[in-house]
Amino acid sequence: MTSSKSTIDILVALDKESISTHEAELATQGIIVYDQFMLKERYYGDRFLDIPLIELAEKHGRERVMANTVAVGAVLGMLGLGTDIFFGIIEDTLNKKGSEIVKLNKDAFLAGYEFAVKRCLQCAFTVKPQNKPRMLIGVNEAIGLGAIASGCKFYSAYPMTPSTGIMLYVAGKAKEYGIVVEQAEDEIAAINMAIGASYAGVRSMTGTSGGGFALMVEGLSLAAMTETPIVIALAQRPAPATGLPTKTEQGDLLFALHGGHGEFPRVIFAPGSPEQAFYLTNKAFDISQRYQIPVFILTDQYLSDSQWTEGDFDINKFVHKDYRIRGDSLEAIKDYRRHAITEDGVSPFGVPGTSTRLIITDSDEHDEEGHITEDPEIRVSMVDKRLFKKMGLIKKEISPPLFYGDEKPDIVLFGWGSTYGVMKEVVDIISRHYKIAMFHFSEVFPLPSTEMLDYIGILRGAKKTICIENNATGQFSRLIKAETGYEFTHHINRFDGKPFFADLLARRIDGINR
Repeated sequence: MTSSKSTIDILVALDKESISTHEAELATQGIIVYDQFMLKERYYGDRFLDIPLIELAEKHGRERVMANTVAVGAVLGMLGLGTDIFFGIIEDTLNKKGSEIVKLNKDAFLAGYEFAVKRCLQCAFTVKPQNKPRMLIGVNEAIGLGAIASGCKFYSAYPMTPSTGIMLYVAGKAKEYGIVVEQAEDEIAAINMAIGASYAGVRSMTGTSGGGFALMVEGLSLAAMTETPIVIALAQRPAPATGLPTKTEQGDLLFALHGGHGEFPRVIFAPGSPEQAFYLTNKAFDISQRYQIPVFILTDQYLSDSQWTEGDFDINKFVHKDYRIRGDSLEAIKDYRRHAITEDGVSPFGVPGTSTRLIITDSDEHDEEGHITEDPEIRVSMVDKRLFKKMGLIKKEISPPLFYGDEKPDIVLFGWGSTYGVMKEVVDIISRHYKIAMFHFSEVFPLPSTEMLDYIGILRGAKKTICIENNATGQFSRLIKAETGYEFTHHINRFDGKPFFADLLARRIDGINR
């Protein structure tokens, strides 16, 4: 599975409210696990499995608090999974507390496991064990891991849901990899710190959510004017203002696209899985360094909260080239000009303090050396250098969208970012009855060329095209129309703070096709 669904297979109820609130969400063969002693009430029927969590915890773990370990054992027993992996987790997690605590937790786990295996004879959702170990990882962790592997040495941010997990992950590895992580006093300071670190010669990154990015936009334009590379993780949540701070939405695409005053190049990536996030973070660092521009990585609360099982990430696919000029290499340039006009628009970017060369830049418009100017001819030349020359090359770096499904579809689903998993699952569900395919964009702006994959041609050849977005106004569909002239036949938008569920989305698409 690659997405959530609207129904629940196993509900572990630790209070009565969990049952009254979620019982209606049970799948046809769903089961509620509860302890009648804990809840002080007995429930009857095939949908309830009474497991004496507290009794087993006190008997085998000696402590009532180990009821949660018993419950985990029961769930794994119901799923038909083995015990070895969880035993390893117990040992890794509790080893510092001593061998006695490890043994008691194992005993409590086994008690729940064996009870469920014997009593839950009607359990019909056994999981097939994986022969090869896989990672359990979220998008925030994957971005943090990708940043570290890409050579990030400075991360500054102000904590804001749902981006904080990236900072916490990098901070957890900071000592091991020699990274400076700074919790700034606000988002204005965070982006300016990252710009300063980048200017000083290290790869830097910041992260925030919509409200924090609103404070960063002046700094964004500063990075653009001084041509200082920076990577910005923008984790979306419902707005305006504080909105729904713990819910999800894809409402900041146009904000990331148009934020900041003035016209300058930027790149926007929007991964739909941890694997995409890992590799796109590396690409974000490489493009930002090579073209000296800001690059965004857009996620959202749904992706930040979800956990995925992934295979190995191949670090050999990473690009890690130092585009900065330092020391003797900088010294050898007799006529060093920070903002020199070049054919590709990319000027030499020296690291200050590593040679006798003077490195100057300014937030005002400047000449090739970096000094302030209001000369109109120089202004036109600098805009042409920063914007037009670079964008022509940057567009060639953008990969085509992922195409999945029927090669000649009648129905085409279209989406970006976190809709990847749910669209893929819906295609698998509906393909039994219709010729359906999907396009998923993880490299959102600039839009990829149609030369590598003619996605507009495929859209025009389909009978029904549906753009699926977690926002109210169809921001991505508006971008597609503005850039290509294509208009979708249908739109499905959700903006109540919840993600799309595969079963409900499939049902809605089926209704459109009838």
